[in-house]
Amino acid sequence: MHDIRWIREHAQEFDHALARRGLPAVAQNLLAYDERRRAAITRLEAAQARRNMASKEIGQAKARKDEVAAQALMTEVASLKADLPLLAEEEKRAVAELEAALAQLPNLPDGDVPDGLDAEHNVEHHRFGAKRDYAFAPLEHFELGEALGLMDFETAARLSGARFVVLKGMLARLERALGQFMLDLHVTEHGYTEVAPPLLVRDEVMFGTAQLPKFADDQFRTTTGHWLIPTAEVPLTNLVRERILDAPQLPMRFTACTPSFRAEAGAAGKDTRGMIRQHQFTKVELVSITTPEAGRDEHERMLACAEEVLRRLDLHYRVVTLCAGDMGFSAQKTYDIEVWLPGQGAFREISSCSACGEFQARRMNARYRVADGGAIRHVHTLNGSGVAVGRALVAVMENYQQEDGSIMIPTALEHYMGGIKRIERAA
Repeated sequence: MHDIRWIREHAQEFDHALARRGLPAVAQNLLAYDERRRAAITRLEAAQARRNMASKEIGQAKARKDEVAAQALMTEVASLKADLPLLAEEEKRAVAELEAALAQLPNLPDGDVPDGLDAEHNVEHHRFGAKRDYAFAPLEHFELGEALGLMDFETAARLSGARFVVLKGMLARLERALGQFMLDLHVTEHGYTEVAPPLLVRDEVMFGTAQLPKFADDQFRTTTGHWLIPTAEVPLTNLVRERILDAPQLPMRFTACTPSFRAEAGAAGKDTRGMIRQHQFTKVELVSITTPEAGRDEHERMLACAEEVLRRLDLHYRVVTLCAGDMGFSAQKTYDIEVWLPGQGAFREISSCSACGEFQARRMNARYRVADGGAIRHVHTLNGSGVAVGRALVAVMENYQQEDGSIMIPTALEHYMGGIKRIERAA
């Protein structure tokens, strides 16, 4: 959510930043809403003040035994009392109109975010490792999984429809091992606090992290009115909603490994085979709550934490800085980590680390008190995949595949796999 006072003072700058995202100028429209809101507030406050003053004047008139004046004032007060609910409703409507308009607008890109409207304009930051050489044509993960008899899309479709999978045996264990490995790394070495959050959340929680109202069609809603979380970012970030923290409590760093659910409403025809884009998937999430001054350094730190997962798994990847037009709705700046998939012969996103500034904090009313009893300010929030477990499974399968269709286990995961070094088809 944006600060209308800031927009009032920086209207041109605001429109220019939105233009970098490919959006039209809206500052003047917002300021018109704001003018109606302020006028409605002024009318309501003036009516309330006059009612209070007239009420005092009634007593003064009666003390003077001026019944005519007293009666006129009582008539005026009665009229004002009748008008006040209408004026209050007008104010409420004007506030709601402004807030609804602001809620539809994305965060503004940082100044060092590259220009561009789509992925073609993202800028590569760095790479780790190198592509493996194979003496055979590498297969995609779903070909490997189905040949092993451990990845079943047909049964999943009978159970739930398209974009679901049933994992069995050692592939199910490998997915579990990946999640446990990531959690242990982030908790014991990176200093994140593990959280087991609810998977069902309320409207205001989804609004806080900006899934609502704009992206309602991409979510799953239950018959109780709850929403299935699209990522643990939602409950983890909202842990500080409607709170005033003390500066020494920051930064707060949370991690969770949860199922995640997305309707993928805009993904028709994309990645219809395999596990790349599913309605249900497992993800390890990283969330940081920090001060504005520490936000940039925390973003770099979060990226390094996510990268370390892939480094320990010895997976080839690259980091790209997303251009202004390709960033998510809440982001000021985003790094994507793209892992190399030899079966596809392409880099695919496996983590997205975003700095959101105070954008989400304003929607959640999450603040902190500056040290020594100073001013109260909005916190800054950051989130990232640390990393997507399903896509990590895909990457391990494709990168560690052998010519006979078996899959070697990365050294970092052997402990979590009970010492098993290779997944083979059962005899």
